[in-house]
Amino acid sequence: MASEDVKTSEAAVSTIVNLAEEAKLAREGVKAPSHALLSVCKSLLAGGVAGGVSRTAVAPLERLKILLQVQNPHAIKYNGTIQGLKYIWKTEGFRGLFKGNGTNCARIVPNSAVKFYSYEQASKLRGILWFYRQQSGNEDAELTPLLRLGAGACAGIIAMSATYPMDMVRGRLTVQTEKSPRQYRGIYHALSTVLREEGFRALYKGWLPSVIGVIPYVGLNFAVYESLKDWLIKENPFGLVEDSELGVTTRLACGAAAGTVGQTVAYPLDVIRRRMQMVGWKDAASVVTGDGRGKAPLEYTGMIDAFRKTVRHEGFGALYKGLVPNSVKVVPSIAIAFVTYEMVKDILGVEVRISD
Repeated sequence: MASEDVKTSEAAVSTIVNLAEEAKLAREGVKAPSHALLSVCKSLLAGGVAGGVSRTAVAPLERLKILLQVQNPHAIKYNGTIQGLKYIWKTEGFRGLFKGNGTNCARIVPNSAVKFYSYEQASKLRGILWFYRQQSGNEDAELTPLLRLGAGACAGIIAMSATYPMDMVRGRLTVQTEKSPRQYRGIYHALSTVLREEGFRALYKGWLPSVIGVIPYVGLNFAVYESLKDWLIKENPFGLVEDSELGVTTRLACGAAAGTVGQTVAYPLDVIRRRMQMVGWKDAASVVTGDGRGKAPLEYTGMIDAFRKTVRHEGFGALYKGLVPNSVKVVPSIAIAFVTYEMVKDILGVEVRISD
């Protein structure tokens, strides 16, 4: 009896405290955040942190990949991963390895936040899973790998479209060197210069191959990661499951496998996207052909034309320029992003994770 009175008293005190806090917020003109809104904010924060951490960890390889993608085959300065990194270090120093990373993080943090959150919404009860259960008539149906691919593709398209101008500017900032005749001084200067000289549409050059490429890339990332995790947890083939959970190392391996599959399938479209982003930039030819030598303009009438000219002039292998440093970059980057996202959500106390 006494214990019941104590519990009742504690509940009453807790209620009074909560009411007092809400009254204080109301007096200050601040609305108490709802649980749902707080959960959304935490999810977005987790996605942003995951993107920033994973991209910064592999920033030198990201810059080298883009330089390899756009350099002229007749004036090669970057010849492979090790040589390319050494050349950047020699000519531009340590800071050169991270050139464009600030812009990259400014793009990838909101991109990653929107991507992870969009996937959660698309794949759970508010999206594809709800539609699938309605169509199948099975209220207990779970996502299949194909549905996960669709949810991931939707998330990738939404996130990429929302942040594409930053990606376009990041590409240009990344390829310019100390000897380039034209220098963008930063993100804002690059954005304003492109808008003034080339117009608003220039900020979305290469958008179509990006949309097409993001479908297999992001879609496969999520589909492979979640499906592989589910299989390992259910089958436990190597005794990797502890308390119905996979360890960090195993999750990193799942993320690495997902990154490898996704980037290999989508890579040619990434090359074409980068080349189309250089079109209209009057100093692009000098940047990518070697410090002012060779002024032939870079012109593509569209995605198909870019594919055709690239293959005709440089061969099919040109569609995979920079694949090795990109593989070295993507595999740990995707792995780190997935694991960081889940760990940050655990720290923030967000109950639902992408694999739930």
